[in-house]
Amino acid sequence: MKKTFLFFSLRILPVAVVLTLSSFQRNADNSFKFPYRQAGLTEREAAAHLINRFSFGATPGQVDAVVKKGVEDWFAEQLAMSFKDDSLERFLSRYESLSMSNAEITEAFPRPAQILNRAILDGVIDRDSAKNSDKDKKDYRKDVKKYMDEKGYKTQAELYRQLINQKILRAVYSGNQLREVLTDFWFNHFNVSINKGGVGQFAVAYERDAIRPNVLGNFETMLLATAKSPAMLTYLDNSKSTVNEENATDAQKKMAARREEMADANQPNMNANAKVKKPKMQGLNENYAREIMELHTLGVDGGYTQSDVTQAARILTGWSLNPEVEYNVKAKRKPNQRMLNQQGFVLEEDFLFAANKHDKGEKKVLGTTFPAGAGYDEGLKLIHMLATHPSTAKFISRKLAVRFVSDNPPQSLINKMAKTFLEKEGNIKEVLITMVSAPEFWSKSAVREKTKSPFELTISSVRSVNAKVEAPYQLYTWMTKMGQKIYSYQAPTGFPDKAQYWINTGALLNRMNFGLALASGRIPGIRIDLLALNKNHEPESAEDALRKYSLILMPERNLDETIKRLTPLLTDPELVKKIDEAAGKTPGAKDAMEEDNDEMMDDTRPKNKNEDKLKKNQNPKKEKTGPMQYAAGNNTMLAQVVGIIIGSPEFQRK
Repeated sequence: MKKTFLFFSLRILPVAVVLTLSSFQRNADNSFKFPYRQAGLTEREAAAHLINRFSFGATPGQVDAVVKKGVEDWFAEQLAMSFKDDSLERFLSRYESLSMSNAEITEAFPRPAQILNRAILDGVIDRDSAKNSDKDKKDYRKDVKKYMDEKGYKTQAELYRQLINQKILRAVYSGNQLREVLTDFWFNHFNVSINKGGVGQFAVAYERDAIRPNVLGNFETMLLATAKSPAMLTYLDNSKSTVNEENATDAQKKMAARREEMADANQPNMNANAKVKKPKMQGLNENYAREIMELHTLGVDGGYTQSDVTQAARILTGWSLNPEVEYNVKAKRKPNQRMLNQQGFVLEEDFLFAANKHDKGEKKVLGTTFPAGAGYDEGLKLIHMLATHPSTAKFISRKLAVRFVSDNPPQSLINKMAKTFLEKEGNIKEVLITMVSAPEFWSKSAVREKTKSPFELTISSVRSVNAKVEAPYQLYTWMTKMGQKIYSYQAPTGFPDKAQYWINTGALLNRMNFGLALASGRIPGIRIDLLALNKNHEPESAEDALRKYSLILMPERNLDETIKRLTPLLTDPELVKKIDEAAGKTPGAKDAMEEDNDEMMDDTRPKNKNEDKLKKNQNPKKEKTGPMQYAAGNNTMLAQVVGIIIGSPEFQRK
């Protein structure tokens, strides 16, 4: 059967036209002047373009506010990150993990294996109690739950809920939108995944301490902060990387032999064939050395070789975690800092440079020799060399331009940004100013050329209708359904940032479903008032609603073609059914998003006075007049119109 909605596809706009204007201008007071008029844009169009690029979407009336302030002044305010988000911060204060150290989080939100070990040590759980029968397993789970409640332990799922919720709430409500957009960008650049064992415990502090404070600062500072973070050290296995046996000193070999003897002593009753001996040296791990070059700095074409990777890995041996954090144990006494310094160890909160695991031989990276006998300082030297390398300037500039200009940014713009990167010693703020002040940024072929990721679509939709978010995790389930499970991308590359990855027929169907669910009030804990967006004026018809609400949700766009393409859907009484069938969903059946939501509801539901109502309202009662007749305090026709707009190809653009 022919589906009327299969025409949805995104046209690919041409590469941005290179204009022959000066890269940027500065006024006498050191402010900047944007060349948008030379590109043929009005001030309102320029305001909308800035909002689309440096926020998670316009709220109703925001274009007017930016025009009133002045586009340059609005951008300067965003660069200053000076908005006081007091109400947001008060709301976030309910999530206790956001202010905890890594050590406190590992104590309060232990991993399942840690909980089991503690319960066994405390004598409240029998190790074999869950293996005998279903009844025993049920009793075992009950005992574990009771033990956790008595000790005040919380689950990993609760920790992840807090991490996810804070990201969504900041993106929706923060006045410092540029900071939130850049936090998302840089976390993706220095990606870690909470799905890898041990990483999830460190993700809150990683984003809070290594990423967020540095998004507009010096690139080298952020690179070093991520390199020393327990999240990155665990994710890319550098905490396991030690000197290879052939390069070890006699003292390192003796220490390895002692560890092996201690392991044997702990297995006195096992015969020689059964004993499992640890290798004398754990050995070199090149994962982080490879990714810091390929993904974090130089880029895959940055001029390094496999030998450079191996040599860099040798330099970074011993970069590991404070054992108190890594193993969730408390030392009986504080280490002797003077003795540590004498032995070459460096202990900085969660980070430990273990001199006894470091390769002390001579290395050579990118033609630079690192003399034998060095320690922690040669790692700092390597990171400085990578952070200030010309290939890094080009790679980072291109990645920023892809995110904020177009999927295929002009080389002329990348060259300007790279030049600033080198001249300003990796100052990210100055690189952004160069980008936004360049004619290429304002080219009409770059305006609305970018496609929203599922996270961006979800947040921009909520912002566009002034929704009240009481249960942010409900939005996360929709993002996951649309293909972006935030904080969980397995590869160190981070989520791709090009339209071809996000847009296909199935993705567009899911996006349309999301728009209809949001507009019709079918997402628990998300409240909207569609009439209020139009000053409480009821549209005269579906066609009138389509035009008026398209202008509200997609300001400063030529919408004639979009309205023409969407109008036939207004009269289709079986729109939802067709979308569900095309997406392969059987009417009445639960999809993956709903199943995930049911599974996580008890552990991750928002802690507020309305939480008990959320699950009961999971499926609001439908009226009897058709598939789009939902009770949500909104006009039924209007809900369908707004849902269609949010699901339209034009709304996917930013």
